[in-house]
Amino acid sequence: MGLHFIDHFTIHVRTPDLGRVVRFYEDALGLRDGQRPPFDFPGNWLYVDDKPVVHLVGTDYDAPLGQPAPQSGQFDHISFRSSGLAKQRERLRDLGIEFQEATVPASPIHQIFVRDPAGILVELTYDKHAESLATA
Repeated sequence: MGLHFIDHFTIHVRTPDLGRVVRFYEDALGLRDGQRPPFDFPGNWLYVDDKPVVHLVGTDYDAPLGQPAPQSGQFDHISFRSSGLAKQRERLRDLGIEFQEATVPASPIHQIFVRDPAGILVELTYDKHAESLATA
């Protein structure tokens, strides 16, 4: 069980501003707009080489749509690539820390989400295939 590296960070962006924000990261930092799983909300994934390190999530703040309450503000969460899914679940349960789990659509990635004491959302990402081999 352990953390290996920061996988990505996610930013909430007004949906109409997604293109402008993508261009900033492409032009100013040299990132590349690339493939993204088929989520049911708008967004972009920006890559360094073959790694999607900046995730943009389109969030509508326009008055007719109401004002959603992002869970962590504009900076949504930080993700750590991890291993040892079963042990991590056990550890969180033993500590009495609430968590949620999800699987990324059309992807081998399984996620655990927890909040740190400051309220920041922390995502732990696991490769389902590697985890199944480790427990076999």
